Amino acid sequence: MNILWAYYVTCKYHVVAYNSIFKKDLFKDEVVLVTGGGTGIGRCIAHEMASLGATVVIAARKLDQLTAVAEEIRKLGGKCDTMQINIRDAAKALELIENIVAKHGKLTCLVNNAGGQFMSPASMLSTKGFATVVDLNLNGTFNMCKAAFDGYMGEHGGSIVNIVAECRNGFPRMVHTGAARSGIINMTKTLAVEWGPFNGIRVNCVAPGTIVSSGMKNYPDNVVDMIAGNDWLSPTGRFGTESEIAASVVFLLSPAAAYINGVNLAVDGGSSLSKGFPEGQDLAFNPEGSLMPAYVGWPEGKDNVHNLKHVDAPQKINDLLNKYKKKKSKL
Repeated sequence: MNILWAYYVTCKYHVVAYNSIFKKDLFKDEVVLVTGGGTGIGRCIAHEMASLGATVVIAARKLDQLTAVAEEIRKLGGKCDTMQINIRDAAKALELIENIVAKHGKLTCLVNNAGGQFMSPASMLSTKGFATVVDLNLNGTFNMCKAAFDGYMGEHGGSIVNIVAECRNGFPRMVHTGAARSGIINMTKTLAVEWGPFNGIRVNCVAPGTIVSSGMKNYPDNVVDMIAGNDWLSPTGRFGTESEIAASVVFLLSPAAAYINGVNLAVDGGSSLSKGFPEGQDLAFNPEGSLMPAYVGWPEGKDNVHNLKHVDAPQKINDLLNKYKKKKSKL
């Protein structure tokens, strides 16, 4: 009876999972850990990996957020497990990897997405504030990489993607995270050299630019207003979407990237190339906004059977995403 009912519901309501551009079952039989998988970009990565057949384990400090995302994924037919972790604790990081391997048999992919920061001019930043952000982002990412190596990948190989930030030209008002993310980028190159030849591990980075994401809720209203008003100041003329970051991560984890190791992939609409125009940025870019359509993988309209919230961002940021969706591809 339960099988018949499930078949009836599937046919009647046409349940549609995350709309990935990659082929179905690309990650069938793979086990993927996504830290910071309860919100924002991590949530989106988890949805896409699950839609492609992976068993996804999402881990973070707050179990309630993880539980909600896991329930979303399961409703759409995906496989998702949840585990708590404080990535700053190296022993707990190793324990997490060992628990995943014990329960699921392996760990083939790791996405280090957990992290955080706050805005502050360097002149007003305390030593403790600087150290806290560096510890979370840089040390925490190393803890997870090392735990994955010791707990499984050192003997079996695998692929790691570290989520950093667009910081090649510095990071004004966030010197702490700029220093930490730059350290991760260099660490990624080192691990690729050390762990590739004899352990079969690929390690890469994705560096998002400004993304329409729930992370915007961490900033005060005046900062959100400032950010929302500057979305056109880049070669692409808009901010990025969570789906565009997730797709980049999926690519680097996939067999298509088998010969890519130790790179930092900037997914920023060219914003990192556009700083410091002598004539001023207002003359360099189109104030009418983007001519380039955005990619959003979340199900829409009647396909969104479970009414998944696409992005949990401040309203002005959500409005930008709705504007981007109206731009249609010419392809």
